[in-house]
Amino acid sequence: MTSPRLVPPSSLSAVRAIRHGQSTANLAFAEAERTGATGLPVSGIDRDVPLSRSGIDQARALGAWWSHQRPGQRPDLVICSPYERAMRTWREMARTAADVVDVDVETVVDERLRDREMGVYELYTPAALRARSPEEADRRERVGEWHYRPPGGEAMTDVAVRVGQFLTDLDRAAQGRSVLIVAHDAIVIALRHVLGGIGTVAPGRLPPVPNASVSTWENRGGRLALTSWGDTRHLTRPTTPTKETPHR
Repeated sequence: MTSPRLVPPSSLSAVRAIRHGQSTANLAFAEAERTGATGLPVSGIDRDVPLSRSGIDQARALGAWWSHQRPGQRPDLVICSPYERAMRTWREMARTAADVVDVDVETVVDERLRDREMGVYELYTPAALRARSPEEADRRERVGEWHYRPPGGEAMTDVAVRVGQFLTDLDRAAQGRSVLIVAHDAIVIALRHVLGGIGTVAPGRLPPVPNASVSTWENRGGRLALTSWGDTRHLTRPTTPTKETPHR
């Protein structure tokens, strides 16, 4: 039997959510997975991880994507994660788009859009976790990624709670507006879960969210409906924006 869902009404006209461009940690984690290395691949703290060179290029491609949106379709409010890789993604987007169109858009940073906190295992790869704490690695696999809460960190259920609170406040504060969120894969996944409505079943496996992808919810009959997920077509198009022709 399919469980019914109760989708709450929304005053927002649209929500677009971008995962930041590729970070140096994304690169290091992929290399560790390829080689099986068990050391910590990144130093410092998660909040300060920067974009890679490819991530900056991806952010500029997003800027070209922004410039190609029709004026009435461009978001009029941008809300960013406080993490460096998300804010740099937006800065590069805005700088690229500003060569073509007006990017004088209200921008806000909200702490609730930070990445999932991994507690004492921050910046650990799965191989590093298994090498240092095999029992914890077994627990993570047994519980599943949606419910796994590392010591001192968050489960995806916790992320969904703060994203839900954020959306409630956003709906009241930005009525009728089109919003762009620049954040992390955990935030985009949590948005999908919360916007699915009451009764949405927790995912058995977390859906992939590519770097620099755009996921879109549009207002259909007073409710936000998912219309595209993890779209990366803009990354394969020329990144030079086309100068906007003024309306006459």
